[in-house]
Amino acid sequence: MTLINENFLKLQAGYLFPEIGRRRRAFQQANPKAKIISMGIGDVTQPLAPAVTEAMQKAVEEMGCKETFRGYDDGGIGYEFLREAVSENDFRSRGVEIDIDEIIVSDGAKCDTGNIQEIFGLDNIVAVTDPVYPVYVDTNVMAGRTGGPAGKNRYEGIIYMPCTEQNDFVPEPPKENADLIYLCFPNNPTGAVATKEQLSRWVDYAKKNKAIILFDAAYEEFISDPGIPHSIYEVAGAKEVAIEFRSFSKTAGFTGVRCAFTVVPKQLKAFKKDGSEIEVGPIWKRRQCTKFNGVSYITQAGAAAVYTEQGKKQIKETIDIYMGNARLIRESLTGMGYTVYGGINAPYIWLKTPEGIGSWEFFDKLLNNAHVVTTPGAGFGAAGEGFIRLTAFGQPDNVKEALERIRKIS
Repeated sequence: MTLINENFLKLQAGYLFPEIGRRRRAFQQANPKAKIISMGIGDVTQPLAPAVTEAMQKAVEEMGCKETFRGYDDGGIGYEFLREAVSENDFRSRGVEIDIDEIIVSDGAKCDTGNIQEIFGLDNIVAVTDPVYPVYVDTNVMAGRTGGPAGKNRYEGIIYMPCTEQNDFVPEPPKENADLIYLCFPNNPTGAVATKEQLSRWVDYAKKNKAIILFDAAYEEFISDPGIPHSIYEVAGAKEVAIEFRSFSKTAGFTGVRCAFTVVPKQLKAFKKDGSEIEVGPIWKRRQCTKFNGVSYITQAGAAAVYTEQGKKQIKETIDIYMGNARLIRESLTGMGYTVYGGINAPYIWLKTPEGIGSWEFFDKLLNNAHVVTTPGAGFGAAGEGFIRLTAFGQPDNVKEALERIRKIS
C-alpha cells in the first residue's frame, strides 16, 4: 500500500497565484473582448539587457564548438566566474567580504527559500512575518514542521509576526524562541524596507536564541535610499546567524531564464541533538549537489554579464522604468484618496482597501469593473486582509491605462 505524504493535505487552499489565474481566465471567457491589464503577479515585462543576450549568444556558440563546450559546472554550485562576479559586485563593493565558496548558484530564490528548510530538523520552530510570501509557509507545512490549520490561513506550530500600519510593516523579534526566521526586505508583498538598526535587533535575537535567519533579498537592487542596507551581512555579526538569498529574476529580467544564488557563510553553525556545532554550508552544498545538477553555462554567462559596465548601466535603466511605474502608481492612487504604502525602495505597492471591503472582494471589483488584475492581501496571510498588492512590473503605457480605469471606478 503506497502512502501519501499527508502533510500536503494540511494545505488550506490552492497556491495564491494559480487562484488569481483561475479567476482571470473565468472573467476572460465571460468577457472575451475585455483587455485585461495585470498588476498582480510580479512577472517582469522588460526584455533582457543587450549585454546579457550578447553574452548568452556567445555562450551558445561556445557550446556548439568541441574546444569550448562545457558540461556540468563546478560541482553543481556555479561556475567560478559567476561567483567571483557576485562576490566582488554584490558584497565586496559594499564593504562585505563573502568568499566565492560561500556562494551557491541555483535556478531561483523561490526554489532556494523553499528547499533550504530540508537541511534543518523538523523540531525547529519557524517564525514568519504576516503577511508573508506563501512559499516560506507552505514548504514547511509540506515537510511536516507544522501542526494543522489554525484558522485565518494560519497553521499550528508557526510563530506569526504581524506586519501592520502600526509597526510600519517591520515587526520586532518575537517574545517566543524561534529557530528558523524568514525575513524578506525589501518586502514582498508590502514593499517595506528594514533599517540597519532594525536588522541588528534581529541579529542579536538570533545570536541569543541560537537561531538562523533566512533572509530573502531578492529585491535589494530596487533600494535607492543610501541608508537602507542591501544585505543583512552589512550588519555586524550577521554572518554567524544568517543565510541570504538573491535572484536575477526581478533585477535582470531572468524570470524566464532562471538564475539565483544563496550565500551560506562559513561562520554559520547549526546544532546536532547532542548540542555540538556543525557548519551549515557543506550540508546545503550536499543537498544541492544531490538534487540539482546546476544552472546551464549559457544562463550563468548571461548572469555574469549583469556585472559588466554595460550590464550595470542597462539593468539600471530597466529598474528605473519599473520604479518610475511604482512612483506613478503610488502618487496616482494617493491622489484618488487611497492609503498606499511601499513603492519607494521596492517594486511593490501595498494598497489599503476601502472601509468594509475585503481583499478578494476588492480584487473582484477591480477585475470586473476596471479589468485590472491585482493580488489580494489575504492571500499572503491574515494580516494581509484589507489590502491588495500591485506590482510595478508593467509596461508604462499599460500602467497609465490601468490607473485611469481605476480612477474612473473610484
